[in-house]
Amino acid sequence: MQWIIVHQGDTLSRIAAANHMTKELLAALNPEAASQPYLLTGQMLRITPGTGRRYAVQPGEKVAVIALRFGLNEEELREANPEIANIPDWCGRCIHIPDSNGKTIVKLQGEYGYREMSRDIGLLEKKYPFIEIGSIGSSVMGKALPYLRLGQGPRHIHVNASVHANEWLTTAVLMRFIEEYAKAYSTHTPWHQFQTERWMQETTLWAVPMVNPDGVELVQEGVVNDHPHAEDLLEWNAGRSHFTHWKSNIRGVDLNDQFPAYWEEEAARRGITSPGPRDYAGTAPLSEPEAWALAQWTEQHPFDAVVSLHSQGQEIYWNYRDLEPKESAPLSRRLAKASGYKAVKLGGSDAGYKDWFIQKFRKPGFTVEVGLGVNPLPLDQFDDICVEVGMLLAELLSDREH
Repeated sequence: MQWIIVHQGDTLSRIAAANHMTKELLAALNPEAASQPYLLTGQMLRITPGTGRRYAVQPGEKVAVIALRFGLNEEELREANPEIANIPDWCGRCIHIPDSNGKTIVKLQGEYGYREMSRDIGLLEKKYPFIEIGSIGSSVMGKALPYLRLGQGPRHIHVNASVHANEWLTTAVLMRFIEEYAKAYSTHTPWHQFQTERWMQETTLWAVPMVNPDGVELVQEGVVNDHPHAEDLLEWNAGRSHFTHWKSNIRGVDLNDQFPAYWEEEAARRGITSPGPRDYAGTAPLSEPEAWALAQWTEQHPFDAVVSLHSQGQEIYWNYRDLEPKESAPLSRRLAKASGYKAVKLGGSDAGYKDWFIQKFRKPGFTVEVGLGVNPLPLDQFDDICVEVGMLLAELLSDREH
């Protein structure tokens, strides 16, 4: 048994993943910490590092053969066991078996938040120098809102994620698609049946993977450790110390009710007149720096279509007050077929990013509700959602009828 000290940003899931433990085991070892909404900096936790998926090496077994059996290569398995990495014979050793995603940069190791996204963007930029990295602006708390660009084609597609704080899994899904796209292009291999060389030549993909980083951090880490907005947030949250249900930004404004598309009607319909976890449209359209930055950036680029990833419901919303172009309906049906989701004509909703884009530019815009369940979605849906969203984006990038 060992002890570790909690640092700012640590959660049970992140600590468990870093020590090859399950969250359930870590919670069982630390019931007092598991009963808290969030961990406290300086708190000490009991750990048993090296648990998780283990394997006892049998006589005569080669490392390469063991790796193959678990869907890995020998280098990956040795890296996961550094204390014996250079020993030829592992007979009798109890070894750690890492996830079979191997060298994948974007992976879930507990919550996927701003620091994980920022780390992965840096690694992707280093590994794939053809990815352009930049920022569209900053959040209330000063976090940069990064974008990634792939391709040099004349048709411009924009995708954003984590507009709502507790929908942070959408960020990991979008980041995984970007990595898979970049890997396929760099290795001259198809992404499923799609040719990424064609995507690069014919389209330009602009991705903003986390529109609401302050809110995501709040959902995952709470207002412990001298959070600068703790007093207001606890009041807006009716005194509750847990924020997993929170959708808004750090000022209690729902960013998807912030866009100037019949904003007044949406604000009146919601009937929320003060900051809170969801549905407060703010004091005016684009009052929040995250929404303002996304709108300004959108106006600066000739996007031919946009997608905003949300959760949950496995639905695609494609219309807005009959202002959408004629190609939106058939395109939504193709996206639905590719993803297995349902194309839905939605009414009675205004002020969303997709709504504003359609109204202002008269081009196709889509809100895609990924997964099923309660937000934040269970991590075990991640792989399936990656496939579903990946096929949807691949269909959009290919645009066979364009």
